[in-house]
Amino acid sequence: MKNLTFILILLTANLFGQKFQDLAKTPPMGWNSWNHFECNDVNEQVIKDMADAMVSSGMKDVGYEYIIIDDCWQIGRTADGKIMVDSIKFPNGMKSLSDYIHSKGLKFGIYSDAGTHTCAGRPGSKDHEKQDAESYADWNVDYLKYDWCNTQGQDPIESYTIMRDAIYLAGRPIVFSICDWGYSQPWEWAGEVGHLWRTTLDITDHWDGTRWGNQLGWTNILEKQVGLEKYAGPGHWNDPDMLEVGNPGLTINEARAHFTMWCMLAAPLITGNDLKNMSNDIRDILINKELIAIDQNPLGKQGFKIVDEGNFEIWQKQLSDGAIAICLLNLEIKDKDYTISWSTMNIKDFSGNYKIKNLWENKMIENTDKEVSVRVPARDVLIFMLTKSSM
Repeated sequence: MKNLTFILILLTANLFGQKFQDLAKTPPMGWNSWNHFECNDVNEQVIKDMADAMVSSGMKDVGYEYIIIDDCWQIGRTADGKIMVDSIKFPNGMKSLSDYIHSKGLKFGIYSDAGTHTCAGRPGSKDHEKQDAESYADWNVDYLKYDWCNTQGQDPIESYTIMRDAIYLAGRPIVFSICDWGYSQPWEWAGEVGHLWRTTLDITDHWDGTRWGNQLGWTNILEKQVGLEKYAGPGHWNDPDMLEVGNPGLTINEARAHFTMWCMLAAPLITGNDLKNMSNDIRDILINKELIAIDQNPLGKQGFKIVDEGNFEIWQKQLSDGAIAICLLNLEIKDKDYTISWSTMNIKDFSGNYKIKNLWENKMIENTDKEVSVRVPARDVLIFMLTKSSM
């Protein structure tokens, strides 16, 4: 009898104890409501406007696809426990909104929390995982961000696994985004549970520093990614949080550097700005095809630091076909002059001669058999694509 019980447990685990495979083979790309609209300003019309803007701006054409509603869409539960949508903010309900987003050729994402309540005090999914997953399936949800507020006494592996299994049981393939802010070191266990997992506290639209005790400038978050590269790959990504490109706390140089480093990290490119009203400069950063190709490279390697001089760093990212991305990051408030000696830079798996392209300037420069003198602007980057020369 014990053997039969054990077999049944194994069969059940094989049927329902897994995440959906073949999702997020490259880092997810999309938009999330929180960084700009937060709780009070998110509503149905805002979400429709952002979906429209994702298409009209050209973002959809370069790979952005998820429109994700963060916290504050839910208002309560029915007597039998079913999650209720805030009918004032979303008068036509989630299925109607999902249909609208899908009609644009985009995908629909939503938010919940592993605890009793969300971070904004709305109903969480604890003890309602199965019901909520069924609702998401009914609404044709494609992406779930699952937070970690109000989870006192809960075990993150257990809690996230319960929702993973509920999603699988509901039968609709959904990208599962784990967000416990890196407290449980999810990179060590979450590859079997989710498709991406947050590695740090929340991002804010500042170059560096800590705000409100739980928000970090993006360069502080960047430094916390060092050493995590071995955990990332197709279907399982480190998530250093959403992009702040286009939000008011960053200059154009800082926004360009932020976007570039997220591409070097093979990070999810989830924007958080007002797509409807963004400037052309911000749009040009977000739709740069060559930078996006680095982020989305099918080899799925996260970039890593190879030079650290304090306020000046060099990062490398391995790409398919033997290509290499090299990024020079200037953290100073003044320009940095630097002479690149390619053969002595400690580039991993570097052999032979490479052609070099400056990606942001969109121009070819000398081959790697020659030193190159460059100037990296203050709080900015230079990024080069190295491809094997046929010479």
